[in-house]
Amino acid sequence: MNDVQPINATEDQLVTLQDLLSRSVETHAWFEEMTEKAEPDFRHIALKFRGLHLEQCDRIAATITALGGEPDRSGGLRAAVNRTSVSLRSMFEDIDGDMMTAIEDAEAQVLADFDAALSILGPSRYRDELEQMKGELVKLLSEEPEAP
Repeated sequence: MNDVQPINATEDQLVTLQDLLSRSVETHAWFEEMTEKAEPDFRHIALKFRGLHLEQCDRIAATITALGGEPDRSGGLRAAVNRTSVSLRSMFEDIDGDMMTAIEDAEAQVLADFDAALSILGPSRYRDELEQMKGELVKLLSEEPEAP
C-alpha cells in the first residue's frame, strides 16, 4: 500500500494563491455586472469570460483547500467597485466592443497573479492545474476581437 503524503503549502504560497483567487472573484463580479448591462451583440463575450472566471474560482479555491488553506471567496471591496464601475459606465455609454481594452487590462492583472502563483509553487499537479487555467484564459483572450 502506498502512503499518501499530504501536501501543505507555505504561508507565502497560500497568500499568493489567495491573491489570485481574490482577483479572479473580483473579475468574475465585473463580468457578472457586464453581462447584465451588455449590448446584445457583446453579451456573448461577457458571458464567456464570466463563465471561465466562475469555473476558475472554484478550481483555485479547491487548490487552496487541498494545500491546507481556507479560501476566501468574498471578493471584498474591489468586487463591489468593479460592479459599480460597470453600472456607472452603462449609464453614459454602451457596454459593447469598446470594453475590450478594459477587459484586456483586467485580464492582464489576472495573468500577472497566475504568474506570481506559478513562480512560487514547485512542480506538482496543483501547479499544472494553474498552468492549465492560465492557458485557458490566454486562449479565450486570443479568440475575442481586439480592442478598437
